[in-house]
Order: sequence, then structure tokens, then C-alpha cells
Amino acid sequence: MFADEPPKERREERVLADAPLATRMRPRTLEEFVGQEHLLGPGKLLRRAIEADRLSSAIFHGPPGVGKTSLAEVIANATKARFVRMSGVGGSVADIRRAVSLAEDWRRRYDARTILFIDEIHRFNRAQQDALLPDVERGVVRLVGATTENPMFAVNGPLVSRSQLFALEPLQIEHLVTLMRRSLADAERGLGSFRVKLDDDAAEHLATISDGDARRALNALEIGVRTSRARSRRRAYNGRRLSTIERVTVTTTRLARSSKASADPIPTRRSTGSRRCCMRAKTRASSHAGW
Repeated sequence: MFADEPPKERREERVLADAPLATRMRPRTLEEFVGQEHLLGPGKLLRRAIEADRLSSAIFHGPPGVGKTSLAEVIANATKARFVRMSGVGGSVADIRRAVSLAEDWRRRYDARTILFIDEIHRFNRAQQDALLPDVERGVVRLVGATTENPMFAVNGPLVSRSQLFALEPLQIEHLVTLMRRSLADAERGLGSFRVKLDDDAAEHLATISDGDARRALNALEIGVRTSRARSRRRAYNGRRLSTIERVTVTTTRLARSSKASADPIPTRRSTGSRRCCMRAKTRASSHAGW
């Protein structure tokens, strides 16, 4: 897990070939990052710390798809420190201790610092979080954690007190539209090779139903592009067009129905009848309640 890493260029090529659009289009620099102006706008504390390579331990918290992991990737590209990534889902105390041991070795041999990024840090149990405390305190590693939970409740108090907390907000519609149009224009990492035109009404609709989540918007866009057909039979026009809200709505509605069908249990005849009775009762109750 923490052995010698392959060259950065090779890692990026593998990600570009296999990953979803939302992962392929992650920003590489602060200039490419969209949204979170309250943290990364000109003169803001976090931006100054990243640009000066003086970021101390930090925890990014906020809803899914707002840029927590992307911001960690930006830090990895901007900093001169060694960057180690770990998941709160699969990481263990042994992994933490090994990462710290290698960090000490790198500091001794190369005078290089190590940033330890832990995605979904709230998934670490108390023993795993406690294992980080001494080395964060001594500065052996700089911790960067990401969580969708409130760190004041989901992360150990001593670890929170040693970290700066940064709250990331849901992205605005204009942010999501910018990301989608950038993806359609990028032939290397995005969908530029499809030569798709996304009309304003379809872009705004996709951004609205994505509810501030860039991952949701980009993944829906990718499915829409890859499943759309050319509307013109003329050989001179080989592109595609996502031009109407109806076309985009069909794609996203199918996705929602598919995910709901896979999540819901298959009802028996008896439970189906009971459910119908309950639905009729709810309908009558709601009509009397002024719904």
C-alpha cells in the first residue's frame, strides 16, 4: 500500500482510462478548482496556506461531491511534501503505523515532509484515530482528513483540536454548469471527443437536480452523452446534442428508477395489497389535511 509508487504520469494515465468522468475531471491546480470561494478566494486563509506550502493539519467537512477529495489532490500537486492517501473504510492501525514509519524515514533521509490524507476519516474508530495523535502532535505527518459528518461529533476531540476545520458548501448552479461545459470541451480527460452540444436549458436542469453535487452532475452528464444518438443523419455532422430538458430528464429518471428498484425489496402479494391499502389511507388523510 505504501511501497514505492509508480511515476506520477503513469498513475494519471491509468486513472484517465478507467475512472468515471467526475474523477477524471478533478482539478489539478487551484486555478482549475471551481467553487468554495469563501475558502479559496484571493487572500483567503486556506488559499494562502496552500500557495505558501504552509498547510498544517486540517479536516475538510461537507456534503458529498463538493470538492473535499479534489482539494486534497490540489494540495498534493501544489505542495512539496510527500503525499500518502488512505481510506477510512479500509485503513487499519497497522497501516497508520506503517505510514508514520515511512514518513519518519523520508524526513530523516530526504528532509521531506509527509501529508497523510484520510478520506472518510469519520469511519476510523476511536483506536485508529488515537493512533494518529502522537505523530500529528510531533509533526511527523500533516493530517488532511475529509468527512461528510460534523467533525465535532464524528472525530476525536484531541484530533480536532490539533487540526484546522474547513467547511465546504454545496456548489451553486453556475459552478456545476461550468464544470459540465469544461468536461464537454476537454478532449483529453473529458467528453470533448464526442462533440456534444449542451443547451442552456438542459445544463441548468442537470445542475438543478444534482443538488450541489458535482459528482452527481458529471456522472449524469456522462451517461447522457454516451447514451444519446445523433439527431442528424447528414454525414457532414457527426456530433451529438443534448438540447432539451426532456432528453436529459429521461436519462436521469431512468437512473433514479433503476437505483430505487435495486434498493427496494420485491414485495409479496400480501405486502403489495397492504401497501395499496396504506397508500389509499394516506391519500385520504392527505386530502383532508390540505396537502
